[in-house]
Amino acid sequence: VQLQASGGGLVQAGGSLRLSCTVSGSIFSINGMVWARQAPGKVREWVSCISGRDGSTYYEDSAKGRFTISRDNAKNTVYLQMNSLRAEDTAIYYCAADSLNFCGMDYEYWGQGTQVTVSS
Repeated sequence: VQLQASGGGLVQAGGSLRLSCTVSGSIFSINGMVWARQAPGKVREWVSCISGRDGSTYYEDSAKGRFTISRDNAKNTVYLQMNSLRAEDTAIYYCAADSLNFCGMDYEYWGQGTQVTVSS
């Protein structure tokens, strides 16, 4: 399984970005998917996840109301729409996939990350 994340960039505070993560390879084995991020000097943390079973979505507290995760199974792609971006959202964003459905960091497959920089 390979994951390719894209869509990062430089945006002003209050702006929006949409990240994409395309999955290839043994996609039939994939259920849960997660977006995580790692800010400079901090540990990687999950931001949002989506179930492959029923499409349920979950968000960490700072993302609630601002970020939306979605998936297009026909395109093997998961998105993260990020609105009302803040300087503290600056980080490298990673997508990950697993055969199980859960929210967390112990995902089996990881993409390479895409940089999001929010200027204040």
